[in-house]
Amino acid sequence: MKILIDHNCPFFLAHGGFQIQMEQTKAALQARGLEAEYVRWWDTEQQGDVIHYFGRPIGSYVQLAQQKGIKVVISELMSGQGARSRGALAGQTMIMRTLRRLLPGVWSYRLGWDSFRLADACIGLTSWEASLMQMLYSPKPDRVHVVSNGVEKVFLEAPAGPPPERGQWLVCTATVTPVKRMLEMAEAAVLARAPFWVVGRPYSATDPYFLRFQELAARHPEVIRYEGGISDRARLALVYRQARGFVLLSAMESQSLSACEAAACGCPLLLSDLPWARCTFGSAATYCPVTSVPETAEVMQRFYRMAPTLPAPPRPPGWAEVAASLEQIYASLLRGPSPAAG
Repeated sequence: MKILIDHNCPFFLAHGGFQIQMEQTKAALQARGLEAEYVRWWDTEQQGDVIHYFGRPIGSYVQLAQQKGIKVVISELMSGQGARSRGALAGQTMIMRTLRRLLPGVWSYRLGWDSFRLADACIGLTSWEASLMQMLYSPKPDRVHVVSNGVEKVFLEAPAGPPPERGQWLVCTATVTPVKRMLEMAEAAVLARAPFWVVGRPYSATDPYFLRFQELAARHPEVIRYEGGISDRARLALVYRQARGFVLLSAMESQSLSACEAAACGCPLLLSDLPWARCTFGSAATYCPVTSVPETAEVMQRFYRMAPTLPAPPRPPGWAEVAASLEQIYASLLRGPSPAAG
């Protein structure tokens, strides 16, 4: 079985959790003895049994692959849709159905709306994402699967010796962008007088949002700690194990890899009150609505006080477990016909 992994945006243009998800999926599949490599768009001789597309391909991409006997699996991040209210989602569903009737079919193909229906399998990171795929894009229910993100061994396996003592810092690991609300979290931390360590980089060092965040951190070094990203995964695991708590109050999210990493290290969690978080952690996390900075500060202050008494979140799966689930899905597809033929 040979798996080809594809995506529509080069890693060097936009780093982040999706990149880690693809890299770790590829490595875990290879560790199980499967052939797995990235699609080489220039290589006319490349062969494969399954294309696992991370993102949303256009409809013709799916059909061309299936015409060559290649199964297509779609893993789409439903971050934006997943943060919308049920009323907004119902409105979006009605608009999409109307546009399907009014516009030529080629537009549905180009927007990727039909890709979910055409694909051999669609994978959501949570049951909420899986239900969104069915609500918005109408794939057959038996082609929709839920496979959570995984966590690297360095986060799951505690080092020898006594556990490190948790310190004073709340920590957040994410790209410094408006979607992640890093500036707003930092402003709330200043109001709450809750020491807050931000680990991450912007997409661009000249981004005005990032520059505002930098300026705030420079004015409040006693509360905001910022030293950029941490590429050493062992060091990052130690940061989680020594943190007072983990905070991620993004405006939208699919399933945060950094939250899963922090959970693997036993770090108490404060997360945006969004369906992905509730589906993943249930009652094992503390939640804050996506709201104003002063209201966020109140929640952060309470969390800071309570964090030492909060139980550790449940252990997330490792990437080996994720790869085992994916292999089962791939194998089942190779035993049956493609949707285009069946």
